[in-house]
Amino acid sequence: MRNIWTVCRRELYSYFVSPIAWVLLAIFALLSGYFTYLITGYFVQASLQSQMSGQPMPMNLNEQVITPLFSNIAVIGLFLIPLITMRLFAEEKRQGTIELLATSPIHDLEIVMGKWLSAVLMYCALLLVLLIDYSFLFLYGQPDWKPVVTGFLGVLLEGGCLLALGTFISTTTKNQIIAGAVGFSLALLLWILNWTTSFGNSPTVQVLGYLSILSHLDSFSRGVIDSKDVIYYLSLIFLGLFLTTRSLESLRWRA
Repeated sequence: MRNIWTVCRRELYSYFVSPIAWVLLAIFALLSGYFTYLITGYFVQASLQSQMSGQPMPMNLNEQVITPLFSNIAVIGLFLIPLITMRLFAEEKRQGTIELLATSPIHDLEIVMGKWLSAVLMYCALLLVLLIDYSFLFLYGQPDWKPVVTGFLGVLLEGGCLLALGTFISTTTKNQIIAGAVGFSLALLLWILNWTTSFGNSPTVQVLGYLSILSHLDSFSRGVIDSKDVIYYLSLIFLGLFLTTRSLESLRWRA
């Protein structure tokens, strides 16, 4: 555990001493704040129009603000997560330090877990910005807190999956741009697999729909924790870390 934390701390330090962390935080704060403003403004406007019409319509802050906002945050993650993972191993290869890392006495799994954990903590730092946005909803409204907690859990699990897969992709090249582009393409593919459900209900379509990360996020934003969704995310995280470990092993043998 000490070696994992050592690697994690080293990677976190490299994030925050470079512009990467601050640029990502600024972009995420700008986009999340903009979406929060738009969705909340639409909710307030619809509520006022409903009261002025004399026929009040039921307004639900969780369904009309929090759930759409989590969906938009997940979309933002598709673009920002590859920027977090693209440098993890690609930068080591570019600088020529991957040989030192591969021949170090630290186990491959400890290296992989340390780097992945640093990426997860960086992603959590972004989600803290979203927590500030939500604090205003609780300050001026009365949303149910359970969908907020489960929504954060769902977004974190989804991010953990993409971070694990992005970490693996980073071991396959020394070019950060290529690692980021491939990582984004894979994340986008896992997202749009859910679109195939509109073409029918065949076994193939059902399998593709199940493999989509989007289909497993909806229940979390509604306040429901389904075991099949948790198992899906944990399985994908395990797959990404397993592939990363095997890829690092091959680098160690070549080194």
